[in-house]
Parts: sequence; structure tokens; C-alpha cells
Amino acid sequence: MKIRRPSSLAGALAAPHVSRRLFLAGAGSLAAGAALPGLPARAAERLVLANWGGDAIDAYDRAFAEACREATGLPLQIDGSGPLEGTIKAQVESGAVRWDVCDTELYSAFRLAGDYLQPIDYDIVDKARLQPETFEHAVPYAYYSTVIAYDHERFGDDPPKSWADFWNVEKYPGKRSLYKWMSGNLEAALLADGVAPEDLYPLDVDRALAKIEELKPHILTHWGSAAESQQLLRDREVSMVQIWHTRAILLEEDTGGRARFTYDQGLLNLSNWAVPKGNPAGRQNAMKFINASIAPEPQRLLMEHYRYGPVNPEATASLPPELARLNPADPQNIDRQVMTDNRWYADHYGAALDRYTALISG
Repeated sequence: MKIRRPSSLAGALAAPHVSRRLFLAGAGSLAAGAALPGLPARAAERLVLANWGGDAIDAYDRAFAEACREATGLPLQIDGSGPLEGTIKAQVESGAVRWDVCDTELYSAFRLAGDYLQPIDYDIVDKARLQPETFEHAVPYAYYSTVIAYDHERFGDDPPKSWADFWNVEKYPGKRSLYKWMSGNLEAALLADGVAPEDLYPLDVDRALAKIEELKPHILTHWGSAAESQQLLRDREVSMVQIWHTRAILLEEDTGGRARFTYDQGLLNLSNWAVPKGNPAGRQNAMKFINASIAPEPQRLLMEHYRYGPVNPEATASLPPELARLNPADPQNIDRQVMTDNRWYADHYGAALDRYTALISG
């Protein structure tokens, strides 16, 4: 399957933080960042990178701290409290911006662009380091994917290879689990219903929800945390689970290969850097950090420590075979997947989530 690069994105565009971001950012928009953490705005003593916490704090420090110091002369400080859309808005509107670079969903960058984010300076950020297309207010720095993980001991001779197989409970019996906050579910349902990857967007929400309703009797639960998605298959409560590729890799390792996953019809996406207006370390330092982060070595380190796929082709080519196999952006994996259209999410996420939530809670 060739990767789809939707025209509405003019090209291509969760870990555990990918889809969680979609929920948190939506919630942050509604809350409008009502409760900001009580950290003061900082002078340019350091560069503050906002990400989504957990294992990403240590992994990002290992991948990017040295590159940041070399590029800017500043130490890197990682704030894992989560750069919600509403929090970014509130910081900029109050003039009390605490973050220099934010780990941001592309659909959020589309919504924040202009009023809240600074344009990317491509005189500093080298586009030649990037495999995917770039955007005015966001720079892709890593690939991630939503995939199918399954019980290999149960289906080893003929494992599932598509979302149609995920829905096929006669050929592949057992309970399933989908993500509670919708990300990737509409695409999975439409692919299962026979929609061609190139025809996915704009998403037919009615058709997708009808297909999800069809599977409801076979869904044990809708998981809400990455740890839960792993545990469900590890404990054999389900035979298949929709899961983030970073967690699928951990699950495969933890079970000694009993649980496995496939990149076939994986739902590919990008993590992106965005720079809030009025960032304390200054626009130039933020751009220097972004440029340094997409150099081959930091990209390789991020794949090594966090399993996020490099956007830098040189980094992708340099990975050893054991990492290349796991890389969602590797040539052997990328063309088997479908690229998420974040422009659609920017325009429709809230309304679609309301309908999805009503369906699964009914």
C-alpha cells in the first residue's frame, strides 16, 4: 500500500503521547487554560521544551539536550506538564509565556497559527533535513503510528493484516479494544468498511460510526491510557487491540514475541515543534534548537530511546537493522501505512469526538 499524502494537507503530515494529545488539546481548548501551573516566565537562561511527560522527559533529554546546548549555548529544560492548546493561548494572551518550543499536534498548530505561534524561520531551520513537507507554523520532528497488535500464539499462522481483519471476529475470534478518545478509530472503521486509503478524507463520520457500532458487541473496553492498552493484550483479555506503535514495541518485547503488531494499514502521523509568540529564550534560539533537533544524531537517539521515527532521511538510513524494523518511517514500513490528514482534524475534531463518545457510552 502506498502512503497517502492528502491534497488537503498539501502533502504529508500520542508513544505514548500521540492520541493522548488529541484529547488533551481538545480539552485544553474548552478550558482555555483556566489553571496555569505556577511557574514564572524565565529569562534566556535556558531553553524550555514542553512535552507530554512520562518516559518522554528522559528520552527527549537524552536525544536533544546536547544538541540544544551546542546550537544555542543554553541548557535544555523539559517541562512535561503538556502543552495544551488552551494553555498556549492563555500564556500568549497573558504575556506570561513559559515555553520556548512545544511538542504540538499539527492540527493544533493549524488552529493556533497566526495569533499564538511564531512563523518558522526556514533561513535557520534547514528543510533539507526533513523527509516530510514543512508548514508555516510547525516543523515535523518525528513519525508515530497507530497500529494493530494481536496475540501471535493465537493467530500465528495467519495474523491480521488490515482493519478489515480487526473487524472480522469470525476469522479472528476474541474481544477487541479501541481508544477511548477516537484518534485513528474513524479511519480504522472506514478502512475496515472497504474505503480505499486515497478516498478516506474527508472522513465520512456517519459511515465510520456505523461500522464502530457494528463492532461494539465485541469490544471489551475502550482504553484510556497507554499502559491499559498494553495490559489488555498482555493479560489476554483481548485478542487484538488498536495501540500506539511505541507501546506495541514494548508489548512485543515484554511478552517475548507472544504479542506482536503490524504496520499494515498503520495510521501514520507526525509530532511537530511549534514556537509560542513571546517565548522567553527568544525566537532565534528556538529556531536554532529546532534545526539542531532534526540533525541525524538527535533523530537517531530519539528512535533509540523512544522509538519515534526519524524525519531526517540520513538518520533513517543510518539505523541498524534491529531499529529499522521498528521504525514507522522506514521505507519497508512507511508505504504500508496511511497518512493522517490533520487539516480535517483541525476543522472537525470536537464535533466528531462528541458523536463518537455518545456512541461508545450508549
